[in-house]
Amino acid sequence: MFNSLSDRLTATFKNLRGKGRLTEADVDATVREIRRALLDADVAVPVVREFTGRVRERALGAEVSGALNPSQQIVKIVNEELVEILGGETRRIRLAKTGPTIIMLAGLQGAGKTTLAGKLSKWLKSQGHSPMLVACDLQRPNAVTQLQVVGQRAGVPVFAPHPGATSTELDHPAGDPVAVARAGVEEARQKLHDVVIVDTAGRLGVDADMMEQARQIRRAIVPNEVLFVIDSMIGQDAVNTALAFDEGVNFTGIVLSKLDGDARGGAALSVASVTGKPVMFASTGEGVDDFELFHPDRMASRILDMGDVLTLIEQAEKSWDKDEAARMAKKFADQEDFTLDDFLAQMQQIRNMGSMKKMLMMMPGAQNIRQQLEQFDEREIDRVEAIVRSMTPHERVAPKIINGSRRARIAKGSGMHVSDVNGLLERFAQAQKMMKKMAAGGGMPGMPGMPGMGGGGAARKGAKNAPKKKAKSGNPAKAAQELRDAEARRASAGKALPTGAAFGQQGADFDPSQLNLPKGFDKFLGGSK
Repeated sequence: MFNSLSDRLTATFKNLRGKGRLTEADVDATVREIRRALLDADVAVPVVREFTGRVRERALGAEVSGALNPSQQIVKIVNEELVEILGGETRRIRLAKTGPTIIMLAGLQGAGKTTLAGKLSKWLKSQGHSPMLVACDLQRPNAVTQLQVVGQRAGVPVFAPHPGATSTELDHPAGDPVAVARAGVEEARQKLHDVVIVDTAGRLGVDADMMEQARQIRRAIVPNEVLFVIDSMIGQDAVNTALAFDEGVNFTGIVLSKLDGDARGGAALSVASVTGKPVMFASTGEGVDDFELFHPDRMASRILDMGDVLTLIEQAEKSWDKDEAARMAKKFADQEDFTLDDFLAQMQQIRNMGSMKKMLMMMPGAQNIRQQLEQFDEREIDRVEAIVRSMTPHERVAPKIINGSRRARIAKGSGMHVSDVNGLLERFAQAQKMMKKMAAGGGMPGMPGMPGMGGGGAARKGAKNAPKKKAKSGNPAKAAQELRDAEARRASAGKALPTGAAFGQQGADFDPSQLNLPKGFDKFLGGSK
Protein backbone atom coordinates (compact mmCIF):
# COMPACT_ATOMS: atom_id res chain seq x y z
CA MET A 1 0.00 0.00 0.00
CA PHE A 2 2.71 2.53 0.98
CA ASN A 3 5.39 1.39 -1.49
CA SER A 4 5.41 4.62 -3.50
CA LEU A 5 5.45 6.84 -0.40
CA SER A 6 8.13 4.71 1.21
CA ASP A 7 10.36 4.88 -1.88
CA ARG A 8 10.07 8.67 -2.08
CA LEU A 9 10.83 9.22 1.61
CA THR A 10 13.75 6.77 1.58
CA ALA A 11 15.28 8.53 -1.44
CA THR A 12 14.84 11.89 0.28
CA PHE A 13 16.67 10.77 3.42
CA LYS A 14 19.54 9.30 1.38
CA ASN A 15 20.41 12.78 0.20
CA LEU A 16 21.05 13.82 3.82
CA ARG A 17 23.56 11.09 4.61
CA GLY A 18 27.14 12.13 5.08
CA LYS A 19 26.31 15.71 5.99
CA GLY A 20 27.79 16.71 9.32
CA ARG A 21 25.65 19.82 9.55
CA LEU A 22 22.30 20.68 7.98
CA THR A 23 21.68 24.19 6.74
CA GLU A 24 18.27 25.82 6.51
CA ALA A 25 18.38 25.23 2.76
CA ASP A 26 18.92 21.49 3.33
CA VAL A 27 15.94 21.35 5.68
CA ASP A 28 13.73 23.30 3.26
CA ALA A 29 14.67 20.98 0.39
CA THR A 30 13.95 17.91 2.52
CA VAL A 31 10.58 19.26 3.70
CA ARG A 32 9.71 20.14 0.10
CA GLU A 33 10.35 16.56 -1.03
CA ILE A 34 8.34 15.17 1.89
CA ARG A 35 5.44 17.47 0.92
CA ARG A 36 5.53 16.23 -2.68
CA ALA A 37 5.67 12.61 -1.55
CA LEU A 38 2.64 13.00 0.72
CA LEU A 39 0.60 14.84 -1.93
CA ASP A 40 1.44 12.16 -4.49
CA ALA A 41 0.20 9.58 -1.97
CA ASP A 42 -3.23 11.31 -1.89
CA VAL A 43 -2.84 12.65 1.63
CA ALA A 44 -5.26 15.50 2.30
CA VAL A 45 -3.77 18.95 1.77
CA PRO A 46 -4.55 20.27 5.31
CA VAL A 47 -2.83 17.21 6.79
CA VAL A 48 0.23 17.74 4.56
CA ARG A 49 0.51 21.41 5.58
CA GLU A 50 0.28 20.62 9.28
CA PHE A 51 2.69 17.67 9.04
CA THR A 52 5.42 19.44 7.07
CA GLY A 53 5.08 22.55 9.24
CA ARG A 54 5.81 20.57 12.40
CA VAL A 55 8.68 18.69 10.75
CA ARG A 56 10.30 21.94 9.55
CA GLU A 57 9.91 23.62 12.93
CA ARG A 58 11.53 20.72 14.77
CA ALA A 59 14.23 20.22 12.11
CA LEU A 60 15.40 23.82 12.48
CA GLY A 61 15.42 23.54 16.28
CA ALA A 62 18.10 22.59 18.75
CA GLU A 63 17.41 18.82 18.62
CA VAL A 64 18.88 18.64 15.10
CA SER A 65 21.57 21.30 15.29
CA GLY A 66 23.07 19.67 18.37
CA ALA A 67 22.77 16.07 17.14
CA LEU A 68 25.81 13.97 16.27
CA ASN A 69 24.03 12.64 13.16
CA PRO A 70 21.57 15.26 11.85
CA SER A 71 20.21 13.06 9.03
CA GLN A 72 19.19 10.32 11.47
CA GLN A 73 17.62 12.94 13.70
CA ILE A 74 15.48 14.13 10.76
CA VAL A 75 14.31 10.55 10.18
CA LYS A 76 13.46 10.28 13.87
CA ILE A 77 11.39 13.47 13.69
CA VAL A 78 9.48 12.30 10.60
CA ASN A 79 8.85 8.92 12.24
CA GLU A 80 7.45 10.55 15.39
CA GLU A 81 5.20 12.88 13.38
CA LEU A 82 3.93 9.97 11.28
CA VAL A 83 3.03 8.10 14.45
CA GLU A 84 1.18 11.20 15.65
CA ILE A 85 -1.01 11.63 12.55
CA LEU A 86 -1.75 7.88 12.52
CA GLY A 87 -3.27 8.11 15.97
CA GLY A 88 -0.34 8.20 18.38
CA GLU A 89 -1.10 5.10 20.45
CA THR A 90 -2.56 1.66 19.81
CA ARG A 91 -6.27 1.81 20.61
CA ARG A 92 -8.06 -1.36 21.69
CA ILE A 93 -11.77 -2.17 22.00
CA ARG A 94 -13.44 -0.82 25.12
CA LEU A 95 -15.29 -3.78 26.60
CA ALA A 96 -18.59 -3.36 28.44
CA LYS A 97 -18.50 -3.78 32.21
CA THR A 98 -21.85 -5.59 32.22
CA GLY A 99 -23.64 -7.44 29.44
CA PRO A 100 -22.34 -7.98 25.92
CA THR A 101 -19.99 -5.51 24.25
CA ILE A 102 -21.86 -4.06 21.26
CA ILE A 103 -19.85 -3.11 18.15
CA MET A 104 -21.59 -1.36 15.27
CA LEU A 105 -20.03 -1.21 11.80
CA ALA A 106 -20.74 1.73 9.47
CA GLY A 107 -19.43 2.79 6.08
CA LEU A 108 -20.10 3.06 2.38
CA GLN A 109 -21.21 0.12 0.29
CA GLY A 110 -18.21 -1.73 -1.12
CA ALA A 111 -15.88 -0.70 1.72
CA GLY A 112 -15.82 -4.29 2.98
CA LYS A 113 -18.01 -4.08 6.11
CA THR A 114 -19.55 -7.56 5.80
CA THR A 115 -16.23 -9.31 5.16
CA LEU A 116 -14.61 -7.33 7.93
CA ALA A 117 -17.37 -8.36 10.36
CA GLY A 118 -16.29 -11.98 9.90
CA LYS A 119 -12.59 -11.09 10.29
CA LEU A 120 -13.23 -9.09 13.46
CA SER A 121 -15.31 -11.91 14.93
CA LYS A 122 -12.59 -14.46 14.15
CA TRP A 123 -9.96 -12.20 15.76
CA LEU A 124 -12.12 -11.68 18.87
CA LYS A 125 -12.69 -15.43 19.09
CA SER A 126 -8.93 -16.00 19.07
CA GLN A 127 -8.70 -13.51 21.97
CA GLY A 128 -10.98 -15.70 24.09
CA HIS A 129 -14.31 -13.96 23.43
CA SER A 130 -17.62 -15.44 22.26
CA PRO A 131 -18.86 -13.10 19.48
CA MET A 132 -22.10 -13.17 17.50
CA LEU A 133 -22.88 -11.43 14.19
CA VAL A 134 -26.16 -9.60 13.53
CA ALA A 135 -27.28 -9.07 9.91
CA CYS A 136 -28.87 -5.60 9.67
CA ASP A 137 -28.00 -4.92 6.03
CA LEU A 138 -31.39 -5.79 4.55
CA GLN A 139 -31.13 -3.61 1.44
CA ARG A 140 -28.09 -4.84 -0.50
CA PRO A 141 -28.91 -8.02 -2.47
CA ASN A 142 -27.60 -11.18 -0.77
CA ALA A 143 -25.90 -9.20 2.01
CA VAL A 144 -27.46 -11.47 4.68
CA THR A 145 -26.34 -14.60 2.82
CA GLN A 146 -22.82 -13.21 2.50
CA LEU A 147 -22.65 -12.54 6.23
CA GLN A 148 -23.83 -16.09 6.97
CA VAL A 149 -21.09 -17.52 4.73
CA VAL A 150 -18.43 -15.30 6.33
CA GLY A 151 -19.66 -16.25 9.80
CA GLN A 152 -19.49 -19.93 8.92
CA ARG A 153 -15.87 -19.53 7.79
CA ALA A 154 -15.01 -17.70 10.99
CA GLY A 155 -16.84 -20.27 13.13
CA VAL A 156 -19.14 -17.61 14.62
CA PRO A 157 -22.99 -17.75 14.84
CA VAL A 158 -25.03 -15.27 12.81
CA PHE A 159 -28.39 -13.81 13.89
CA ALA A 160 -30.38 -13.28 10.68
CA PRO A 161 -34.18 -13.46 11.20
CA HIS A 162 -34.87 -11.61 7.93
CA PRO A 163 -33.47 -12.73 4.55
CA GLY A 164 -33.30 -9.18 3.19
CA ALA A 165 -33.19 -8.41 -0.52
CA THR A 166 -31.98 -11.08 -2.95
CA SER A 167 -30.61 -10.89 -6.47
CA THR A 168 -33.71 -12.65 -7.85
CA GLU A 169 -36.20 -10.56 -5.88
CA LEU A 170 -34.89 -7.02 -5.86
CA ASP A 171 -38.36 -5.72 -4.99
CA HIS A 172 -38.52 -7.93 -1.89
CA PRO A 173 -39.87 -5.79 0.94
CA ALA A 174 -36.98 -5.01 3.24
CA GLY A 175 -37.41 -5.67 6.94
CA ASP A 176 -36.80 -3.27 9.79
CA PRO A 177 -33.02 -3.17 10.48
CA VAL A 178 -33.57 -1.33 13.78
CA ALA A 179 -35.81 -4.12 15.09
CA VAL A 180 -33.33 -6.76 13.89
CA ALA A 181 -30.47 -4.99 15.68
CA ARG A 182 -32.45 -4.73 18.93
CA ALA A 183 -33.51 -8.39 18.73
CA GLY A 184 -29.93 -9.46 17.94
CA VAL A 185 -28.56 -7.80 21.08
CA GLU A 186 -31.26 -9.48 23.19
CA GLU A 187 -30.49 -12.86 21.57
CA ALA A 188 -26.79 -12.46 22.39
CA ARG A 189 -27.63 -11.56 25.99
CA GLN A 190 -29.80 -14.66 26.41
CA LYS A 191 -27.22 -16.99 24.84
CA LEU A 192 -24.38 -15.45 26.85
CA HIS A 193 -22.33 -14.05 23.96
CA ASP A 194 -19.99 -11.38 25.32
CA VAL A 195 -19.55 -9.49 22.01
CA VAL A 196 -22.18 -8.50 19.40
CA ILE A 197 -21.09 -7.21 15.98
CA VAL A 198 -23.86 -5.42 14.06
CA ASP A 199 -23.41 -5.17 10.28
CA THR A 200 -25.37 -2.19 8.89
CA ALA A 201 -26.31 -1.15 5.36
CA GLY A 202 -24.24 1.14 3.17
CA ARG A 203 -24.77 3.23 0.05
CA LEU A 204 -22.67 4.11 -2.96
CA GLY A 205 -22.58 7.63 -1.56
CA VAL A 206 -23.49 9.49 1.61
CA ASP A 207 -27.23 10.33 1.75
CA ALA A 208 -29.77 11.43 4.33
CA ASP A 209 -31.71 8.14 4.44
CA MET A 210 -28.56 6.14 5.11
CA MET A 211 -27.45 8.39 7.96
CA GLU A 212 -30.89 8.44 9.52
CA GLN A 213 -31.08 4.64 9.53
CA ALA A 214 -27.60 4.41 11.10
CA ARG A 215 -28.58 6.95 13.76
CA GLN A 216 -31.75 5.00 14.62
CA ILE A 217 -29.75 1.75 15.00
CA ARG A 218 -27.25 3.53 17.23
CA ARG A 219 -30.00 4.95 19.46
CA ALA A 220 -31.70 1.54 19.69
CA ILE A 221 -28.69 -0.59 20.70
CA VAL A 222 -26.37 2.04 22.33
CA PRO A 223 -23.11 0.45 21.08
CA ASN A 224 -19.86 0.53 23.02
CA GLU A 225 -17.91 1.02 19.80
CA VAL A 226 -18.95 2.42 16.41
CA LEU A 227 -16.31 1.47 13.85
CA PHE A 228 -16.15 3.37 10.58
CA VAL A 229 -14.93 1.02 7.83
CA ILE A 230 -13.20 2.87 5.00
CA ASP A 231 -11.62 1.62 1.81
CA SER A 232 -7.89 2.45 1.87
CA MET A 233 -7.96 2.90 -1.90
CA ILE A 234 -10.61 5.66 -1.86
CA GLY A 235 -8.09 8.51 -2.25
CA GLN A 236 -8.75 12.20 -1.54
CA ASP A 237 -12.50 11.65 -0.98
CA ALA A 238 -11.71 9.72 2.21
CA VAL A 239 -11.69 12.90 4.31
CA ASN A 240 -15.13 14.11 3.16
CA THR A 241 -16.67 10.68 3.69
CA ALA A 242 -15.13 10.32 7.14
CA LEU A 243 -16.32 13.79 8.22
CA ALA A 244 -19.88 13.02 7.03
CA PHE A 245 -20.01 9.75 8.99
CA ASP A 246 -18.46 11.36 12.06
CA GLU A 247 -21.16 14.00 12.03
CA GLY A 248 -23.90 11.43 11.33
CA VAL A 249 -23.09 8.57 13.74
CA ASN A 250 -20.15 9.93 15.76
CA PHE A 251 -17.95 6.86 15.26
CA THR A 252 -15.35 5.98 17.89
CA GLY A 253 -12.73 4.23 15.74
CA ILE A 254 -11.60 3.60 12.17
CA VAL A 255 -10.96 0.33 10.35
CA LEU A 256 -8.88 0.40 7.16
CA SER A 257 -9.88 -2.26 4.64
CA LYS A 258 -7.95 -3.43 1.56
CA LEU A 259 -4.63 -2.32 3.04
CA ASP A 260 -2.94 -4.95 0.86
CA GLY A 261 -3.92 -3.11 -2.33
CA ASP A 262 -1.61 -1.17 -4.63
CA ALA A 263 -3.14 2.26 -4.06
CA ARG A 264 -1.08 5.09 -2.62
CA GLY A 265 -2.54 4.91 0.90
CA GLY A 266 -3.29 8.57 1.60
CA ALA A 267 -6.58 7.67 3.32
CA ALA A 268 -4.75 6.02 6.20
CA LEU A 269 -2.67 9.15 6.81
CA SER A 270 -5.59 11.58 6.42
CA VAL A 271 -8.66 10.19 8.18
CA ALA A 272 -7.22 9.80 11.67
CA SER A 273 -5.66 13.26 11.63
CA VAL A 274 -8.74 15.09 10.29
CA THR A 275 -11.37 13.36 12.45
CA GLY A 276 -9.25 12.96 15.58
CA LYS A 277 -10.48 9.34 15.85
CA PRO A 278 -7.91 6.51 16.07
CA VAL A 279 -7.33 3.79 13.49
CA MET A 280 -8.02 0.59 15.42
CA PHE A 281 -7.82 -2.28 12.92
CA ALA A 282 -6.55 -3.02 9.41
CA SER A 283 -7.67 -5.62 6.89
CA THR A 284 -4.64 -6.93 4.99
CA GLY A 285 -6.05 -9.60 2.63
CA GLU A 286 -9.03 -11.63 1.49
CA GLY A 287 -8.86 -14.45 4.06
CA VAL A 288 -10.62 -14.33 7.44
CA ASP A 289 -7.21 -14.38 9.14
CA ASP A 290 -5.87 -11.38 7.19
CA PHE A 291 -6.73 -8.95 9.96
CA GLU A 292 -4.58 -7.20 12.54
CA LEU A 293 -4.63 -4.65 15.31
CA PHE A 294 -3.37 -1.30 14.01
CA HIS A 295 -0.18 -0.05 15.68
CA PRO A 296 0.68 3.53 14.57
CA ASP A 297 4.35 3.18 15.52
CA ARG A 298 4.75 -0.05 13.55
CA MET A 299 2.96 1.37 10.50
CA ALA A 300 5.22 4.43 10.57
CA SER A 301 8.24 2.10 10.69
CA ARG A 302 6.94 0.25 7.63
CA ILE A 303 6.47 3.50 5.71
CA LEU A 304 10.04 4.58 6.52
CA ASP A 305 11.41 1.11 5.58
CA MET A 306 12.46 0.36 9.15
CA GLY A 307 10.59 -2.92 9.16
CA ASP A 308 8.00 -4.33 11.53
CA VAL A 309 9.80 -7.08 13.40
CA LEU A 310 7.40 -7.03 16.38
CA THR A 311 4.42 -7.97 14.20
CA LEU A 312 6.52 -10.69 12.56
CA ILE A 313 7.39 -12.13 15.99
CA GLU A 314 3.73 -12.04 17.06
CA GLN A 315 2.68 -13.93 13.92
CA ALA A 316 5.38 -16.54 14.55
CA GLU A 317 4.32 -17.01 18.18
CA LYS A 318 0.68 -17.36 17.15
CA SER A 319 1.20 -19.91 14.37
CA TRP A 320 4.34 -21.80 15.48
CA ASP A 321 3.84 -25.31 16.82
CA LYS A 322 5.48 -25.28 20.26
CA ASP A 323 5.81 -29.10 20.39
CA GLU A 324 7.56 -29.16 17.02
CA ALA A 325 9.83 -26.32 18.10
CA ALA A 326 10.73 -28.19 21.30
CA ARG A 327 11.45 -31.37 19.33
CA MET A 328 13.76 -29.51 16.96
CA ALA A 329 15.52 -27.77 19.86
CA LYS A 330 16.18 -31.13 21.56
CA LYS A 331 17.42 -32.62 18.31
CA PHE A 332 19.70 -29.65 17.80
CA ALA A 333 21.08 -29.96 21.35
CA ASP A 334 21.70 -33.69 20.93
CA GLN A 335 23.60 -32.99 17.68
CA GLU A 336 21.40 -35.39 15.73
CA ASP A 337 21.34 -35.23 11.94
CA PHE A 338 19.05 -32.65 10.31
CA THR A 339 16.93 -34.70 7.88
CA LEU A 340 14.64 -33.86 4.99
CA ASP A 341 11.67 -34.70 7.23
CA ASP A 342 12.83 -31.93 9.59
CA PHE A 343 13.31 -29.64 6.60
CA LEU A 344 9.73 -30.35 5.44
CA ALA A 345 8.34 -29.75 8.94
CA GLN A 346 10.10 -26.37 9.15
CA MET A 347 8.71 -25.30 5.77
CA GLN A 348 5.20 -26.20 6.88
CA GLN A 349 5.68 -24.10 10.00
CA ILE A 350 6.70 -21.13 7.86
CA ARG A 351 3.70 -21.65 5.59
CA ASN A 352 1.37 -21.48 8.61
CA MET A 353 2.62 -17.94 9.25
CA GLY A 354 1.09 -16.71 5.99
CA SER A 355 2.47 -15.15 2.83
CA MET A 356 6.25 -15.23 2.49
CA LYS A 357 6.17 -11.90 0.64
CA LYS A 358 4.32 -10.19 3.48
CA MET A 359 6.73 -11.59 6.06
CA LEU A 360 9.82 -10.57 4.11
CA MET A 361 8.41 -7.07 3.51
CA MET A 362 8.31 -6.62 7.30
CA MET A 363 12.08 -6.90 7.51
CA PRO A 364 14.14 -3.67 7.77
CA GLY A 365 15.43 -2.50 4.39
CA ALA A 366 12.96 -4.66 2.44
CA GLN A 367 12.14 -1.77 0.09
CA ASN A 368 15.63 -2.08 -1.40
CA ILE A 369 14.86 -5.60 -2.62
CA ARG A 370 11.14 -5.12 -3.25
CA GLN A 371 11.47 -5.93 -6.95
CA GLN A 372 13.06 -9.29 -6.16
CA LEU A 373 10.41 -9.99 -3.51
CA GLU A 374 7.61 -9.21 -5.94
CA GLN A 375 9.08 -11.76 -8.36
CA PHE A 376 9.18 -14.41 -5.63
CA ASP A 377 6.80 -17.27 -6.44
CA GLU A 378 4.82 -18.41 -3.39
CA ARG A 379 4.32 -21.78 -5.09
CA GLU A 380 8.02 -22.58 -4.69
CA ILE A 381 7.24 -24.01 -1.25
CA ASP A 382 4.67 -26.33 -2.84
CA ARG A 383 7.26 -27.52 -5.36
CA VAL A 384 9.82 -28.25 -2.66
CA GLU A 385 7.21 -30.11 -0.62
CA ALA A 386 6.24 -32.20 -3.67
CA ILE A 387 9.88 -33.20 -4.23
CA VAL A 388 10.44 -34.22 -0.60
CA ARG A 389 7.16 -36.15 -0.41
CA SER A 390 8.15 -38.09 -3.56
CA MET A 391 11.10 -39.58 -1.66
CA THR A 392 10.98 -42.76 0.39
CA PRO A 393 11.31 -42.49 4.20
CA HIS A 394 14.83 -43.92 3.97
CA GLU A 395 15.84 -41.37 1.31
CA ARG A 396 14.68 -38.50 3.51
CA VAL A 397 16.85 -39.74 6.39
CA ALA A 398 19.88 -40.61 4.23
CA PRO A 399 19.83 -38.37 1.12
CA LYS A 400 23.34 -39.51 0.15
CA ILE A 401 21.87 -42.75 -1.26
CA ILE A 402 19.87 -40.80 -3.85
CA ASN A 403 21.67 -41.70 -7.08
CA GLY A 404 20.80 -40.84 -10.68
CA SER A 405 17.96 -43.33 -11.08
CA ARG A 406 16.41 -42.32 -7.77
CA ARG A 407 16.58 -38.65 -8.74
CA ALA A 408 14.81 -39.42 -12.01
CA ARG A 409 12.09 -41.30 -10.13
CA ILE A 410 11.65 -38.46 -7.60
CA ALA A 411 11.47 -35.86 -10.40
CA LYS A 412 8.82 -37.89 -12.21
CA GLY A 413 6.81 -38.45 -9.05
CA SER A 414 6.79 -34.75 -8.14
CA GLY A 415 6.20 -33.47 -11.67
CA MET A 416 9.51 -31.60 -11.62
CA HIS A 417 12.79 -31.79 -13.54
CA VAL A 418 15.88 -33.66 -12.38
CA SER A 419 17.69 -30.32 -12.17
CA ASP A 420 15.11 -29.14 -9.60
CA VAL A 421 15.79 -32.24 -7.49
CA ASN A 422 19.55 -31.67 -7.78
CA GLY A 423 19.19 -28.05 -6.73
CA LEU A 424 17.11 -28.96 -3.68
CA LEU A 425 19.57 -31.64 -2.56
CA GLU A 426 22.49 -29.22 -2.93
CA ARG A 427 20.72 -26.54 -0.87
CA PHE A 428 19.78 -29.12 1.74
CA ALA A 429 23.36 -30.37 1.99
CA GLN A 430 24.52 -26.81 2.68
CA ALA A 431 21.78 -26.35 5.31
CA GLN A 432 22.70 -29.66 6.94
CA LYS A 433 26.37 -28.68 7.06
CA MET A 434 25.46 -25.34 8.64
CA MET A 435 23.27 -27.06 11.27
CA LYS A 436 26.07 -29.49 12.17
CA LYS A 437 28.56 -26.65 12.45
CA MET A 438 26.30 -24.61 14.72
CA ALA A 439 25.31 -27.64 16.86
CA ALA A 440 28.99 -28.43 17.39
CA GLY A 441 29.54 -24.94 18.82
CA GLY A 442 31.24 -23.44 15.78
CA GLY A 443 30.32 -20.32 13.88
CA MET A 444 28.46 -20.14 10.62
CA PRO A 445 30.33 -21.87 7.77
CA GLY A 446 32.42 -19.38 5.86
CA MET A 447 31.85 -16.67 8.49
CA PRO A 448 33.88 -15.48 11.50
CA GLY A 449 32.98 -17.21 14.75
CA MET A 450 30.60 -15.44 17.10
CA PRO A 451 31.62 -14.67 20.68
CA GLY A 452 31.16 -17.74 22.84
CA MET A 453 30.53 -20.00 19.86
CA GLY A 454 34.06 -20.69 18.65
CA GLY A 455 34.49 -20.64 14.90
CA GLY A 456 36.69 -18.54 12.69
CA GLY A 457 37.93 -16.05 15.29
CA ALA A 458 39.19 -18.72 17.71
CA ALA A 459 40.68 -20.75 14.90
CA ARG A 460 42.67 -17.78 13.66
CA LYS A 461 43.80 -16.97 17.18
CA GLY A 462 44.93 -20.57 17.73
CA ALA A 463 46.77 -20.58 14.45
CA LYS A 464 48.48 -17.33 15.36
CA ASN A 465 49.68 -18.63 18.76
CA ALA A 466 50.73 -22.06 17.48
CA PRO A 467 54.50 -22.75 17.58
CA LYS A 468 56.26 -22.22 14.30
CA LYS A 469 57.55 -25.30 12.49
CA LYS A 470 61.35 -25.65 12.69
CA ALA A 471 63.01 -25.06 9.33
CA LYS A 472 64.99 -27.92 7.76
CA SER A 473 68.77 -27.50 7.84
CA GLY A 474 70.61 -26.79 4.60
CA ASN A 475 73.46 -29.20 5.52
CA PRO A 476 72.67 -32.65 3.98
CA ALA A 477 74.38 -34.60 6.80
CA LYS A 478 72.67 -32.51 9.49
CA ALA A 479 69.29 -32.81 7.72
CA ALA A 480 69.63 -36.62 7.57
CA GLN A 481 70.44 -36.71 11.31
CA GLU A 482 67.37 -34.55 12.10
CA LEU A 483 65.19 -36.93 10.08
CA ARG A 484 66.53 -39.97 12.00
CA ASP A 485 65.93 -38.20 15.33
CA ALA A 486 62.34 -37.38 14.34
CA GLU A 487 61.67 -41.02 13.37
CA ALA A 488 63.07 -42.18 16.69
CA ARG A 489 60.80 -39.79 18.62
CA ARG A 490 57.75 -41.01 16.72
CA ALA A 491 58.69 -44.66 17.40
CA SER A 492 59.11 -44.04 21.13
CA ALA A 493 55.79 -42.15 21.29
CA GLY A 494 54.01 -45.08 19.58
CA LYS A 495 55.30 -47.54 22.25
CA ALA A 496 53.85 -45.39 25.07
CA LEU A 497 50.24 -46.16 24.10
CA PRO A 498 48.54 -49.54 23.66
CA THR A 499 47.74 -50.41 20.08
CA GLY A 500 44.40 -51.39 18.60
CA ALA A 501 42.30 -48.23 19.04
CA ALA A 502 42.54 -44.57 18.17
CA PHE A 503 41.67 -43.63 21.77
CA GLY A 504 44.73 -45.44 23.17
CA GLN A 505 42.73 -48.45 24.45
CA GLN A 506 42.68 -52.08 23.38
CA GLY A 507 40.02 -52.72 20.76
CA ALA A 508 38.62 -55.72 22.64
CA ASP A 509 38.17 -53.73 25.86
CA PHE A 510 36.73 -50.56 24.27
CA ASP A 511 33.20 -49.64 25.44
CA PRO A 512 31.69 -46.44 23.94
CA SER A 513 29.23 -46.15 26.86
CA GLN A 514 32.16 -45.27 29.11
CA LEU A 515 32.72 -42.08 27.11
CA ASN A 516 30.55 -38.98 27.39
CA LEU A 517 29.70 -38.85 23.70
CA PRO A 518 26.75 -37.04 22.05
CA LYS A 519 23.64 -39.08 21.32
CA GLY A 520 23.95 -41.01 18.04
CA PHE A 521 27.74 -40.62 17.90
CA ASP A 522 28.40 -44.35 18.34
CA LYS A 523 27.31 -45.04 14.78
CA PHE A 524 30.55 -43.42 13.59
CA LEU A 525 32.64 -45.93 15.63
CA GLY A 526 32.49 -48.80 13.19
CA GLY A 527 34.48 -51.35 15.18
CA SER A 528 32.97 -50.50 18.58
CA LYS A 529 30.48 -52.48 20.55
